[in-house]
Amino acid sequence: MIDLHGKRAVVTGAASGIGRATAGLLAELGAAVVLLDRDTERGEQAAKDIGGTFVRCDVSQRADCEHAVRSTVARHGGVDVLFNNAGIIRRSTVTEISDEDWDLVMAVNVRSIMLLSGLVVPLMAANGGGSIVNTGSGWGIRGGGRAVSYCASKGAVVNMTRAMAIDHGPDNIRVNCVCPGDTDTGMLADEARQLGENPDAFYTDAADRPLGRIGRPRDIAQTVAFLASDAAAFVSGAVIAVDGAGTA
Repeated sequence: MIDLHGKRAVVTGAASGIGRATAGLLAELGAAVVLLDRDTERGEQAAKDIGGTFVRCDVSQRADCEHAVRSTVARHGGVDVLFNNAGIIRRSTVTEISDEDWDLVMAVNVRSIMLLSGLVVPLMAANGGGSIVNTGSGWGIRGGGRAVSYCASKGAVVNMTRAMAIDHGPDNIRVNCVCPGDTDTGMLADEARQLGENPDAFYTDAADRPLGRIGRPRDIAQTVAFLASDAAAFVSGAVIAVDGAGTA
């Protein structure tokens, strides 16, 4: 059912974790994939591994996003799938967080979606449609402790998704949000370091959910691939938790 041959996909945060796994799966399913990340070394290696193209991009910066889209169009002629996945977390309360960290989280997690989507939507509309998938979080659906900026940003992503689906549905552009639970990525390990917790204990606590484990990057990638494909032709404005029933 999921066939992405002929699709041109852009994946942000693609050098590692969920982005890397998704870029690889989209390529396996036939898409031409452009990987965006700030980490040039790992991004180039990921692109080499999957047969995609790497473009260095700080997704919080308009000039970088414009360059990335121009490069994609020059190579592939357009964009059919955009996976807005890049994200960071700063574990702190509202009394602890600095202005700089708040602004950084909002820039990477929220502003990037506005920038890249704003550049890609006209291309999709001119080509008859497309699919945008945004990475939210279980903490975009419900709150979490010592993560005020992350919760705020992911709550914004969830409702941005709905607003974009309404605005751009008439152009046959579907916009959906995938909300991972704790997933085995570098970001999860970084959370343990930020909180000063033992990584093994942190991961054990994170696995305390009905399915009894944390997520794997490919778990999320498979949902993104479905949403990117024609199998999800009537799915838009959806917010899908991929979290082992953690939010349930």
